[in-house]
Amino acid sequence: MPLAQGSMASPEADFEIQFWGVRGSIPCPGVDTVRYGGNTSCVEMRVGGERLIFDGGTGIRLLGESLRRRYLCQGIRGRLFFTHTHWDHIQGFPFFAPAFTRGNHFKIYGAPTPDGASIKQRLHEQMLHPNFPVPLQIMQGNLEFYDLDIGETLELNSGITVENRPLNHPGEALGYRVTWGERRAAFVTDTEHFLDRLDPNALALAQGVDVLMIDATYTDEEYYDPQESKIGWGHSTWQEAVKVAEAAGAKQLVLFHHDPAHSDSQLDAILEQARRRFPNTILAQEGLTLRL
Repeated sequence: MPLAQGSMASPEADFEIQFWGVRGSIPCPGVDTVRYGGNTSCVEMRVGGERLIFDGGTGIRLLGESLRRRYLCQGIRGRLFFTHTHWDHIQGFPFFAPAFTRGNHFKIYGAPTPDGASIKQRLHEQMLHPNFPVPLQIMQGNLEFYDLDIGETLELNSGITVENRPLNHPGEALGYRVTWGERRAAFVTDTEHFLDRLDPNALALAQGVDVLMIDATYTDEEYYDPQESKIGWGHSTWQEAVKVAEAAGAKQLVLFHHDPAHSDSQLDAILEQARRRFPNTILAQEGLTLRL
């Protein structure tokens, strides 16, 4: 069930999801995006004593500040999983304050890019001069980097598994499925639906999950617009997200990766339409916490 926006996790909770950045492509702060938020992709899962962070868009800066307040800067641990290294999914990492503090420990995962660059190399490159004033090496936290194989399933502590599958996105991307006991959540962004069928990888990740967070950047009208078609851009629509949720038997659908051009009022209208098709639908919103 959702908790109030900005609420803190209860200490006894076993599986909680909190949204720190929900937009795609570019941050879009402003008066028209206040309610749903303007930061790019970052989602935190607190599962069985582990902290799993998905993507390092600008939302990860907010997560970092929250962690510093709660833990007084030190002793922070977590695992950070990247879907891919397009800029809106990594641009907040250089501002993730806990990574700069000695004694904090983060394991960082991502698949190599098509040209063979590792996740460590990609994060290092974006912090090189003249792009950024300090290099990755200035981070004093204990950072361990791991290259993921596509289709790999990781066995973590307390019986947690993290499975990945490839998604349909320019330059490649991974979707993730987290399982702990009987509870399951899927994070499926960035991905574009196929025109003639549902994506079997998206379906596999979403199968029977309690919460499906999925790319719903566009409406069908925007996607198929003959003048400004979005076909081939690597993102899907809320209508296709509903189809995946229905086919996979997901319990709750969370529309994610909002178009930066969509205002709060436009997102409200999308939510109203989506709920007519799939009643247990919500929109990802900065600060929102879900408890499984």
